[in-house]
Amino acid sequence: MSFKHFVPLTSLALAVALGSQTAAAAASSTLPQDTPVGHLEQVFAFPAAMPTGVTVSEQGRLFVNFPRWGDDVPFTVGELRDGKVVPYPDLAINQANAEHPEKGLISVQSVVADGLGHVWILDTAAPQFSEPVTGGAKLIAVDLKTNKVVKTVVFPKNVILPSTYVNDVRFDFSAGKEGVAYVTDSSLSGPGAIIVLDLATGTAVRRLNGAASTSADPGFVPRVEGQVLKIRGADGSTKPFAVAADGIALSADRQTLYFCPLSSRHLFSVPTALLRDPKATEQQLAAAVQDLGEKGPSDGLEADSQGAVYAGDYEDNSIRKRLADGSWQTIVHDPRVLWPDTLSVGADGYLYFIANQLHRQALFHGGKDLREKPYSLMRVKIDAKPVQTR
Repeated sequence: MSFKHFVPLTSLALAVALGSQTAAAAASSTLPQDTPVGHLEQVFAFPAAMPTGVTVSEQGRLFVNFPRWGDDVPFTVGELRDGKVVPYPDLAINQANAEHPEKGLISVQSVVADGLGHVWILDTAAPQFSEPVTGGAKLIAVDLKTNKVVKTVVFPKNVILPSTYVNDVRFDFSAGKEGVAYVTDSSLSGPGAIIVLDLATGTAVRRLNGAASTSADPGFVPRVEGQVLKIRGADGSTKPFAVAADGIALSADRQTLYFCPLSSRHLFSVPTALLRDPKATEQQLAAAVQDLGEKGPSDGLEADSQGAVYAGDYEDNSIRKRLADGSWQTIVHDPRVLWPDTLSVGADGYLYFIANQLHRQALFHGGKDLREKPYSLMRVKIDAKPVQTR
């Protein structure tokens, strides 16, 4: 039999194979799929360093931060202007100052607009989760009219432990002479806590220090994109990823502080008056904490003026809303929400948040960085306003 007799058979087999593939693709496209929730808008795409925090001023200005965790970070705080990110308030202050650590920004984890004409910058002073630089962990207030630093409060030594990583902050300017800041210590190796900082005197105290509510849940096993999230070394070694108190939100009446460890699915609350009361013991505080149940694991919390609390869920690519009656609803569920980080309510009625693929960092994958640029700033309409800070 000559070779030419095989040609029709080969062509027929190829046609059958291609037809099978086409049929399989068509069948696959009609299979049930996960249903997205919420109408997401991408506000900005970050082509370089990974952001963690975002905040929106009352005039709608957008600020972000880039902690120095290993990416090339020319400036650790920026503002979105004319389609790009520019250093804020300027490039000079975004450089560490070895002689005066209180002056330069070392590694910023959070930015928060206070609704009163300022944006506050929370400097961990702990690049790559190192021990904080002595005298470097601080809060800086920038006047949004002049874009100048108008206040610097350095955390006192009694609240900054070698293991401390100050993570997020909320303000109540109706308490004390100049207001109070509530700050989470999301330590990876030491006790978690809520740091209560008096902005007038600069004095501070660690509250719920090492309490169960501010500590990583020992039974928590996170799973993200189908894989258990743990620290994986290039040598094959592994260890749990356990992070203490992280997300924080202040209720609309400023009487309740909501918080959660990153390594937990539970939401907790505590009366702010008790946190500020120097006579309240740690035992009394622990007894006053309420476990509000499961919400999914979060790397960010926020509240609005209507009494709702918002929580990211990095296991489920979601953001959830806790209503005033204590019930929950999912307002965002989308495969593009890869690790929802900091949340911020804008005066325009949108909830803004960062999706930064934190779980794809090399730390969790044996030294291989699986992040895909760009990272995203997204928003979803919630028709609510920010909590008033006084």
